[in-house]
Amino acid sequence: MAKSLVIVESPAKAKTIGKYLGKQFIVKASLGHVKDLPKKDLAVDVERDFTPKYEVIEGKKKLIAELKQAAKSVDSVYLAADPDREGEAICWHLQEELEPKKADKPAIFRVMFNEITANAVKKAFEKPLSVNINLVEAQQARRVLDRLVGYKISPLLWDKVRRGLSAGRVQTVAVRLIVEREREIRAFQKQEYWTIDVALNAKKPPTLVARLNKVRNETPTVGDEKTATGIVDDLDEAKYIVHSVTTREKRRNPVPPFITSTLQQEASRKLRFSVKRTMMLAQGLYEGKELGKEGSVGLITYMRTDSTRVSEDALTEVRKFVDERYGNEKVTLEGATYLPKAPNVYKTKKDAQDAHEAIRPTSVFRTPESLEKHLAEDELKLYRLIWVRFVASQMTPAVLDQTSIDIAAKGKSKTDYLFRATGSVLKFEGFLKVYEEGKDQKDEDDEDLKHKLPAVKEGEELRFKEIRPEQHFTEPPPRYNEATLVKKLEADGVGRPSTYASILSTIQDREYVKKEGGRFTPTELGMVVTDLLLENFNDLFDVKYTARMEEELDEIEDGRIEWRAAMAEFYNRFQKDLEHAERNMTDIKRMERPTDLVCEKCGKPMVIKWGKHGSFIACTGYPECTNTRELTVDLPDVDKADFSEQDETEYCENCGRPMVLKKGRFGQFYACSGYPDCKTTKQIGGEQRKDVPLEDKCPQCDSNLVQKFGRYGEFVACSNYPKCKYVKQKTIGVPCPNCSEGEVVERRSKRGRTFYGCNRYPDCDFVAWGKPIPEKCPECGSSYLIEKYLKTGPVAQCPNPECKYKHPLEVVAESSVA
Repeated sequence: MAKSLVIVESPAKAKTIGKYLGKQFIVKASLGHVKDLPKKDLAVDVERDFTPKYEVIEGKKKLIAELKQAAKSVDSVYLAADPDREGEAICWHLQEELEPKKADKPAIFRVMFNEITANAVKKAFEKPLSVNINLVEAQQARRVLDRLVGYKISPLLWDKVRRGLSAGRVQTVAVRLIVEREREIRAFQKQEYWTIDVALNAKKPPTLVARLNKVRNETPTVGDEKTATGIVDDLDEAKYIVHSVTTREKRRNPVPPFITSTLQQEASRKLRFSVKRTMMLAQGLYEGKELGKEGSVGLITYMRTDSTRVSEDALTEVRKFVDERYGNEKVTLEGATYLPKAPNVYKTKKDAQDAHEAIRPTSVFRTPESLEKHLAEDELKLYRLIWVRFVASQMTPAVLDQTSIDIAAKGKSKTDYLFRATGSVLKFEGFLKVYEEGKDQKDEDDEDLKHKLPAVKEGEELRFKEIRPEQHFTEPPPRYNEATLVKKLEADGVGRPSTYASILSTIQDREYVKKEGGRFTPTELGMVVTDLLLENFNDLFDVKYTARMEEELDEIEDGRIEWRAAMAEFYNRFQKDLEHAERNMTDIKRMERPTDLVCEKCGKPMVIKWGKHGSFIACTGYPECTNTRELTVDLPDVDKADFSEQDETEYCENCGRPMVLKKGRFGQFYACSGYPDCKTTKQIGGEQRKDVPLEDKCPQCDSNLVQKFGRYGEFVACSNYPKCKYVKQKTIGVPCPNCSEGEVVERRSKRGRTFYGCNRYPDCDFVAWGKPIPEKCPECGSSYLIEKYLKTGPVAQCPNPECKYKHPLEVVAESSVA
């Protein structure tokens, strides 16, 4: 008979741990949180020091009863949820539910491990702990903060803008960054500038290309064609003499092993994975994968971390691997080795939770090649990325020779010109033999490595080949993609490793931002809501204030401040803003903005109004006149809009009446104002929207992928169509509940209806009309539930027709960002 009960969050984790513990232990899964604040009310008693009112989550009561029954027959209960705030809160709530009133209750312990391996699990059970109340209170403080903001502000948005909107404490700051970047782009005024390059031949190839660097010993400003032409004319028939040749050795150091944010950024850059997908795959690699005879094995350390620390055992192992794999390889630089004399140690940022390690393989000798038969394609890609980064982090720097050649020329006007060419030669690969970090933008080092320079001597005269003046324009800052937004949030101290994925998912799910070509653009709704919130809660949604709140949560975790005191300080400030907003927030629903436009049907003025689907132009003669038009600018930009373009009328080719802009199920289009007498419609511009090129490559033919626009909306496909008919499937981040190997993807039937199926079809025939939710049915044991929309609101419902289980999904607008 088993003597101990172990409770973890997921069945996969339970399976892996159960293998290591043996028959003396029963291992069960809580399937995530078991208690939470109820959705039907605020559930925070502000008057009683912000006391939260937790309830057992709907659908978890049967599970709790099973765990209580199992606990009665054992001597000890070990709570083994993930080693972070959320995991600690799960353990605390389990402890509350499992502690019986009798004196003979089983002892309850907390065990934590950074990796799910036999050694790590064994060590954790040798020295069990108790639940860390500081971590619990830090999680509770975050939960209460988000509930207060969501429940207090969201009703204002429901009243002033649209029902169902939410105002999240952290998500709003993320949307603010995207909106501010968009406005910066729209306000950007491009500036013209010119570069002047000269191509010269030395005694031996290659051709040397140098750029104008100095004019009369000063950095030149070449702002227009006239200036550039003047310089080119002045240099006609000039002699080009090598002024100096400078070579210096440069070292490029390896980068630290991954933390959560850098893994998300690099997976976005190199693998084109969304942050949500990266974390889903990493969770699976951490909890364990079946490796044939070995059974289920945890392959990486815990993936929610901001520490670059590595255990001594792991350092010893990786140094042994580097020595065995690369120790005998010939090197081009005398005395160079791939293994550093001592382990590389990386500095962790000051507010990092150093109890965790960096993200690394649980065994570096478990190479990606050895796992090819056991992992799915994307799992292997992510594992390989983690593996090579970790190995490279414990190798020596790369060594380069960087050469600069300055070339002097004298113009007809006796003006002195100096051109410069730079290039780099890799002398020793070092860590670059294994891995090179991706970059959001090219830098000088990358450009220098491309440039091959000829051998030249100081004083040597070079033969003129051609001079190349070239016009350029300054560019606005780029829109954020997932990698750069996570980088910005981390740099500003907004959010923590466990929250980035949910932040990015939430702002898209709420339709505050959308992705175009892989980059975030705010929607009109996102801009309107952001402007309203910043007008009334600018201090609350300030980037620095949000970062300070994150620091306070860290201080609660460390036991330096009391969580209720932090809540009181926040609420006093928040209450004043809330009272001001209730009196003064602009009512977008009822606001009408005048325009210079006149209704073509009744001759009355037209105004800008706000409706269910955003802003539009409507006749003031409503309800007698129901004429409307589509607005071609976002509501926040109306004051700067030129409505003369809005009134440049297109005419119906059939009846001659004016065409007006309308919005339908497939987007905007022109329709005849004579409807219903004339039903002529026309696509905008008279042709379909052009494909948008993407950086991703087609997995079938290696051509570039493009974003296309079909009758059912946007989709991504190969640019080589019709020769290649590859279409990228739209995943929803849920493993296939039928085969467990594939992933659920969104599909469309021939009639345009959305359904969900396994991406391994026809090998797996799983199909569902409702969107699957990775949640086990507590009544019949079905491995998943489906999302349904009823008159009472959205519910999660069991797909088994004989089972009637369902529970409501969250409908109250509240921040879901932890």
